[in-house]
Amino acid sequence: MIARMATQRSSAFPCLVLFTLAGPLLAQEAGYRLPAKAIVDVLDAAPTPGVDFAPDGSKYLLVERPAMPSIAEVAAPWEGLAGMRIDSSLRARRSLSFATAISVVDHTSGTTTPVQLPEGARIAQWQWSPNGGRLALLLAEEQGLALFLADPTSGASQQVAVGLNGVLGAPFGFVGAGQRLWVRLVPKDQEAPKASKVPTAPAVQETLRSTAPLRTFQDLLSDPASEDRFEYLATSQLAWLDPESGALEPLGAPGLFGSVNPSPDGQYVLVERMQRPFSYVLPAGAFPRSIAVWDSSGKEVLEVARMPLGDNIPMQGVPTGPRSVTWRATAPATLVWVEAQDGGDPAKPAPLRDIWYARAAPFQQPAVELAKLEHRARGLQWLSESERFLVGEYDRDRRWTRLWLGSLDGTAPVLVEDRSQNDRYGDPGSLLTERNEFGESVVRERDGTVLRAGPGHSPEGPRPFLAREALGTGERTVLWQSREGRYESFAELLHEDTNSVSLVFTSESATEPANYWKYQSGSEAPIALTQFEDPTPELRGITQEILRYERADGVPLSGTLYLPADYEPGTRLPLVVWAYPREFNDPSTAGQVTATTDRAVRMRGPTHLAFLLAGYAVLDNATMPVVGDPETMNETFIEQIVASAQAAVDACVARGVADADHAVVGGHSYGAFMTAHLLAHSDIFRAGLARSGAYNRSLTPFGFQSERRTLWEAPESYIKLSPFFSAHRINEPLLLIHGEMDSNSGTFPMQSERLYAAVKGNGGTARLVMLPAEDHGYQARESVLHTVAEMIDWCERFVRPAPAALPTQARPAEASSAR
Repeated sequence: MIARMATQRSSAFPCLVLFTLAGPLLAQEAGYRLPAKAIVDVLDAAPTPGVDFAPDGSKYLLVERPAMPSIAEVAAPWEGLAGMRIDSSLRARRSLSFATAISVVDHTSGTTTPVQLPEGARIAQWQWSPNGGRLALLLAEEQGLALFLADPTSGASQQVAVGLNGVLGAPFGFVGAGQRLWVRLVPKDQEAPKASKVPTAPAVQETLRSTAPLRTFQDLLSDPASEDRFEYLATSQLAWLDPESGALEPLGAPGLFGSVNPSPDGQYVLVERMQRPFSYVLPAGAFPRSIAVWDSSGKEVLEVARMPLGDNIPMQGVPTGPRSVTWRATAPATLVWVEAQDGGDPAKPAPLRDIWYARAAPFQQPAVELAKLEHRARGLQWLSESERFLVGEYDRDRRWTRLWLGSLDGTAPVLVEDRSQNDRYGDPGSLLTERNEFGESVVRERDGTVLRAGPGHSPEGPRPFLAREALGTGERTVLWQSREGRYESFAELLHEDTNSVSLVFTSESATEPANYWKYQSGSEAPIALTQFEDPTPELRGITQEILRYERADGVPLSGTLYLPADYEPGTRLPLVVWAYPREFNDPSTAGQVTATTDRAVRMRGPTHLAFLLAGYAVLDNATMPVVGDPETMNETFIEQIVASAQAAVDACVARGVADADHAVVGGHSYGAFMTAHLLAHSDIFRAGLARSGAYNRSLTPFGFQSERRTLWEAPESYIKLSPFFSAHRINEPLLLIHGEMDSNSGTFPMQSERLYAAVKGNGGTARLVMLPAEDHGYQARESVLHTVAEMIDWCERFVRPAPAALPTQARPAEASSAR
């Protein structure tokens, strides 16, 4: 029999809970809650170490992290400024993910060497030098961010700089092969602006008949005092760092530096610098800025562009002028950038959308054209063995991607890829890169061929691969592929020529956790590199299968059906359907299956898979495709998700594992939006679980998800697509959970608060849980366990009991029903 698991209670920091059952309101419950011990033990299990290979693949790092931070860590003070959350004590973006230990493994000799760091180190970042001879580590310490350099062979490390600034970008980086570094430092003798509770000036905004479609953002600047505070925290002093002596050489004057990018030969630095006036409605990434080239002493030698405030960029468009400015990876110092030819407006007809340009130092000659694109540019990569490059473009109307092979000698470009972005079965794989003599990342090319590593999706399931591809002809040779019955994924290339290949891959199965293995062509069997123990062996009895079914209109659908370890065949269980809607242009790509049953079940964070330990069946990633023209597909969003949800439940019932009268639907973010709609517009589910969603689209008037129209262009659609305006139709119990500090664009905490109030005001059944200090995703151990406990308890109250024992509420006559 399937055992039910009661929840426990913990008397820690309380979270706000509001509950209505067409009756009294409970304003607060004491303390965080815990799910059953078996669930707590699984979620508390230490994760297996992360693995990070050196550039030449000869060594790799084992990176250890805790399972979850505490609520004390998550609730630590931070400042919200210019769309960022800043830890002012560190002068860095707020982070809750720190490694606690790192070891270097030489897989040839088999030796493991711990990197020697201060006791209790909080490792914020780490980076191999391009030649693999050094390891840089950024530690979060009481005095700020400290940079350590370590010898990968001995593990010895030394602090070389302290007081780095990571507010506007990476605090450090290697130059060339690693002979020196650049760092971003907190300026010496910097004076903090004087804080005053007395206003010094009003906050003023002005618009003069300019069109400025703005998405909604959190943590913005709000007054002159916040502007000064942001400038103080974000200002940095650039400097060169000699890794041998530890000597620092200042580079230019302090400023608000965004990206910092030394030229491949180290003689120039490409610098992006933010400037006033700032904005109260846009984040820092849209502030005015200049892009310039400095010499190695900090003297400006070329102004590349001056970019105004990005408040008039068209919806789903790009700014005019140079963008994506960088260095050519295969030349000492040549600038490369792209410029829009359509005013940055994707809705404007234009024969060309973008042109790529290049300009070589000493920048005396005008720019030359590299590539003209019919559609919007999507990246440019240089090949290692020739003066050729690969340039991508994207057609947003067709959701179509193309990749071209271009050349500096003017040879006509050759089409390399031409496919739907949504065609997972046709994915040729990612191009493998390597470091060149400048230490820059380039596409690995040998005699006109490149290597691609891909997921290998097909109707039979994924079989990841490594393949050699001839540029121009597209002829492919598979060098390695995952074995059937296991999920194996390419991790690192060790060697490849026309006769052999040596690589590292991960391998796992439904009953074995992932470990790393070495493959050598011609050898009888791969060699194990790691032997990570299974952190949660109690999950291996859980069964999984790919459930395929059809929507009423013929669109193929699928989901991964999980059953508890002690499931008895023939038993019908309460069912959890968890989903996230996605947009497609055609049914054929919408129905492609990418899931596999050859991977070990994992449970991390506030996972819905925890229901398996409470006696529920789970249909995970139940496909909810919204198919149609990108301009108008949302007109049938509700009808399509209702039809998909009905098909999902029917398939589980037909499979004999679920009862249609005991099904719950849930989702996070856009999945929460879907959940509210399904309760408002169908009677398929007994209850709903909605986490961190947006429910009133009038609060996101300039588009959401892939919606291209504004509220004023399509008011009826925005109202129809707002569950808030259908709250009177939500006649099943709805659990709403939201982080009190949600910073995701559009999903303000207000969204859940207002929907709860609307359901309550119309006599519905709902519960609102606001998680203190949490963002869009929940990280603190207390929050994670509380969320799981809330979801399971809600379903124990309203899904598992017999329908006759549940409260009922009539749906308004005008509402639709799927049953």
